[in-house]
Amino acid sequence: MDTERKKHWETVYETKNPEEVSWTQEIPKTALDFIHSFHLPKSAKIIDIGGGDSKLVDYLIQEGFENISVLDISEKALEKTKLRLGDNAKKVNWIVSDITQFEPNTTYDIWHDRATFHFLTTAEHVSKYIETAQKSVNKYLILGTFSENGPKKCSGLDIKQYNEEALTNELKNSFKKINCVTEDHITPFNTTQNFLFCSFKKN
Repeated sequence: MDTERKKHWETVYETKNPEEVSWTQEIPKTALDFIHSFHLPKSAKIIDIGGGDSKLVDYLIQEGFENISVLDISEKALEKTKLRLGDNAKKVNWIVSDITQFEPNTTYDIWHDRATFHFLTTAEHVSKYIETAQKSVNKYLILGTFSENGPKKCSGLDIKQYNEEALTNELKNSFKKINCVTEDHITPFNTTQNFLFCSFKKN
């Protein structure tokens, strides 16, 4: 595991509350819209990559999804989410892992990632990520990254911006694009970050 990267994220989640980090989103509407568009049963296996203390898991539980996993490099982030969920935390499979070293022992119907992929700035990490997704996704993939009009850094780290063509191209050997949208995310500090969200179907 990249210990520097892990240390960075543990510190972020240890020292900052949701209203102090740019990615906080009260309602993950775009993710939910994509998930609903697949019309899968509540037994569908869903994994949220880099889920941190995102509220997507809250909504999925509320909607009755029964097979939810949340992965994050930061144990602290997942602890915060478990506390927030209380008893409902028992309904979730929690995974502490760096995504570039994740070795899933199961497959997923939906792989959702808002803003983890764009932190992978080396070709080696990008191909490792895609290889893992290719092996472990049965049906659908949802990726949210900063667009070309979005920030160049996040949380003090460099990121890789994407446009629709570049993202589709990265995944073309394993996944076929269904739909892409761009969206302005308003941060808790009232700044705007432009995101690209795309959904893909496994080839």
